[in-house]
Amino acid sequence: MQPSVNSTQPKETLVGSVERVTFHNEDNGFAVLKVKARGKRDLVPVVGHVASISAGEFIHAVGVWTTDRAHGLQFKADFLKTTPPTTAEGIEKYLGSGMVRGIGPVLAKRIVAAFGEKTFEIIEAEPERMREVSGIGEFRAGKIVAGWAEQKAVRDIMVFLHANGVGTSRAVRIFKTYGHGAIQVMTENPYRLARDIRGIGFKTADAIAMKLGMAREAPQRVRAGISYALQEAMDEGHCGLPVEELVKLTVTLLDVDERIVRSALNAELADGEVVADSIEGKPCVFLRGLHLAERGAADRLLALARGAPPWPTVDRHGIRTPLLG
Repeated sequence: MQPSVNSTQPKETLVGSVERVTFHNEDNGFAVLKVKARGKRDLVPVVGHVASISAGEFIHAVGVWTTDRAHGLQFKADFLKTTPPTTAEGIEKYLGSGMVRGIGPVLAKRIVAAFGEKTFEIIEAEPERMREVSGIGEFRAGKIVAGWAEQKAVRDIMVFLHANGVGTSRAVRIFKTYGHGAIQVMTENPYRLARDIRGIGFKTADAIAMKLGMAREAPQRVRAGISYALQEAMDEGHCGLPVEELVKLTVTLLDVDERIVRSALNAELADGEVVADSIEGKPCVFLRGLHLAERGAADRLLALARGAPPWPTVDRHGIRTPLLG
């Protein structure tokens, strides 16, 4: 049952610690949390998207209060940021949740008893000291350090994405697509998002690129803009565009010089991102996938036209002639 949301409702901020992760979908990041929030006596149900989450972590959420017919009052987060716990109790709960590979509840209790609030600092800066804890040998210590490093990398990526104007749900999809290479992909060519991730189009990728300081005339932007222009034409019912029309449309959409567009088009054609073909002698350009689909349909129609029909023929007297073979 969908919760009731008032679109004009002002955004609120909710801060607290995660007491329980009721549900978390690792594919899309959707999570249902029980949070011990500041200023609230009872645990608060929070729904939102997050790449990874564990009991004990602190969250900073921005969203609205909603009423779900089945579950009652809950906080629907549009933005959700997590940070590691800082108290001994929170650290023990976090480690004991299984978020860091190699640590269960019993071992988490012993680790926190040994290092207290400095536990994370010890894991990161003095990992060899983990072997001071009973039950942790060299192999398990290595797993703990690697697990902590992985979680830290996830948080760093999410912080980078949030800082560059990417909402939480999109940030989760970006991380799930590129993993630990997400920052490198976005720094080198944020327009890959439009090609690789469903639901992220050129305009969204362009806004992110501008936030990252990408120049309007950057080759990455203009090359991606050519596919964007073809997609805009496709929405108008065109399978492709004559070269001159495509160049003109791209110039208009991107507000860049025509010479830059022509150079980018040559690069896109050379890499096979778009395909050149002639329609009635006029040079045209198509999106690669659409061109393949059109070619396939045409080949099938030609094959049907050349072949014999699968039904018997009927002469002018209404007599059916059986097919041979």
